Amino acid sequence: MLNIQEIKDHMDYVISSTDFTNLGEKKVGKVRDIYLQNDKIILVATDRYSAFDRNLALVPHKGSVLTGTSLFWFENTKDIVQNHIISSPDPSVVVAKKCSVIPIEVVVRGYITGVTGTALWTLYQKGERDFGSFTLPEGMKKNQKLETPVLTPTTKSDEHDKPLTEKEIVDEGHVREDLWQEVRTTALKLFARGQEIASQRGLILVDTKYEFGLDDKGKLTLIDEIHTPDSSRYWKLATYNERFEKGEEPEYFDKEFVRMWFKGHCDPYNDAVLPEAPADLIAELSRRYIEIYETITGKTFTADFNQPIGERIENNLKSFQI
Repeated sequence: MLNIQEIKDHMDYVISSTDFTNLGEKKVGKVRDIYLQNDKIILVATDRYSAFDRNLALVPHKGSVLTGTSLFWFENTKDIVQNHIISSPDPSVVVAKKCSVIPIEVVVRGYITGVTGTALWTLYQKGERDFGSFTLPEGMKKNQKLETPVLTPTTKSDEHDKPLTEKEIVDEGHVREDLWQEVRTTALKLFARGQEIASQRGLILVDTKYEFGLDDKGKLTLIDEIHTPDSSRYWKLATYNERFEKGEEPEYFDKEFVRMWFKGHCDPYNDAVLPEAPADLIAELSRRYIEIYETITGKTFTADFNQPIGERIENNLKSFQI
């Protein structure tokens, strides 16, 4: 695994955006640049770090880690639901089947935690107990395990996701009821598989989000990413109970510590200009991304610093030019 110093020595080894003119129509997501073709899409995972509905930094190797981690989980959940993967011609790229996107981000939570405005703990602290599809009891503590995993869906938006109850999803016409029930059941099965495999590797899968679509035959398909450090929160299993009993924060294995840094140094939702995150903080985040990739997949992460990332991706995508 790359150490902190190696990462700091190559802090400019990042890709902020792409501009390929021969891969199809381009759309820009929070992290991925997406190129649309007739029957498929090309998703390029950049190194953009997004939180609080804005891009905060560039994190070395993040795109490659997201792609590699997703590929592992797609392979290990394909018996639960089919996914959109066709191929991965580059460490930061996935070529996927074009699907009709279901306009809901399906958030599954196993613990009450978080610092963002939509986090379960944030809302609970403000007095919210009835979340539409479930009700939480009085007296819960931050980072406590929920009796059973819960769903807190939101609209799917590039700007700001709006929380929805499961009843609102159907009543407002976002998703028809039979399809929502299939999505709900599938999401909980995926989360259970994720928690099982994470536990085997000494991790707790705390919460995550899934995105689904329908293929050209109308069959439910898992799209976007799955159980990555961007879409999921991980804690270290071995120390969780002791730390929780002491009222201490868990050993984070995710980007929560960076969110907390920004919360402590500014108002990340409202300040027009945010402070630049220290290099040490970004290097540590990169190291954690790599460590979680290696822990989950069992593979050693490698990087070739001799070739610019953009040039590498362009070369690897030549066969997909239109």
